[in-house]
Amino acid sequence: MSTTVELKFSRPNRIYRPSEPLEGKIVVKSASSISHYGIRMALKGSANLQVRGGSAGVIESFYGVVKPITILSKILEIKPSGKIVSGTTEIPFSIILRNPKEDLERFYETFHGTNISIQYLATVDIMRGYLHKSLSATVEFLIESDKADLLELPISPEMVIFYITQDTQRHPILPELKSGGFRFTGRISTQCSLLEPLRGELTVEASALPICSIDIHLLRVESILLGEKIITETSLIQTTQIADGDVFRTIALPIYVILPRLLTCPTVLAGPFSIEFKVAIVINFQSELSRLHPKSDPISPRLWTAIETIPLELVRTR
Repeated sequence: MSTTVELKFSRPNRIYRPSEPLEGKIVVKSASSISHYGIRMALKGSANLQVRGGSAGVIESFYGVVKPITILSKILEIKPSGKIVSGTTEIPFSIILRNPKEDLERFYETFHGTNISIQYLATVDIMRGYLHKSLSATVEFLIESDKADLLELPISPEMVIFYITQDTQRHPILPELKSGGFRFTGRISTQCSLLEPLRGELTVEASALPICSIDIHLLRVESILLGEKIITETSLIQTTQIADGDVFRTIALPIYVILPRLLTCPTVLAGPFSIEFKVAIVINFQSELSRLHPKSDPISPRLWTAIETIPLELVRTR
């Protein structure tokens, strides 16, 4: 049996706050005893910013490499040089993530987007000298905001009333929709806790064409400062369908959207970058043209769709 090393955190969900100690154990399994020159733990946290050619244009893409923003960088000795006996050995560790007197950089919450990724990694290295390859293991841990920085529950239920008609559309629509018309009304949250679902309701008051489906798109808006230019890209996180087929008129349809953990975070407005969110209410009408394009981009306006986009602020609450 070859020697293996595994990194296990004390919490199964691997979620920690900056003011809390990162605790766990290093598990080493070996068929025979091994010598080492020390066991070290490296903690790295960074905001990685990527500007793709499609977003920035051909010229900007040549110098569009943005230096990562270092949030956390620590290397600590867990154990001095010595021996690890055969069998299974567990080595506990406890590391303070943030020292208020030394670490001035803000700890942003873990986030995995299209162009912005905020990630925290723990790497353990068992140094074995020049004749043997070092044993190592890397595991991602998740960071959430400190409790002292969180809003008290409940946050004020900020709802916005919306209207969707043929006159509110900024893209071309089918002639029969333009002439026959349609009207949808409703309300939806503009500020939402990450621990709670996004709520609202929608009512179909009138429609010249039968409805195919009604979807709620959760969108992320990632912006990166590149030189003197701000590069912004909007992408789809998830789609929640609230109606399939033609629906009864004047009946309120509930909007209830669960927010995904790794793909969302509190709204961030930092200097070099920003992470914001939007909700798009998309009504697809039944038409021959829509049947010819069943796999079209879900967030691109089409002749047979009506869209209303609303800004959404996400916050972390206690």
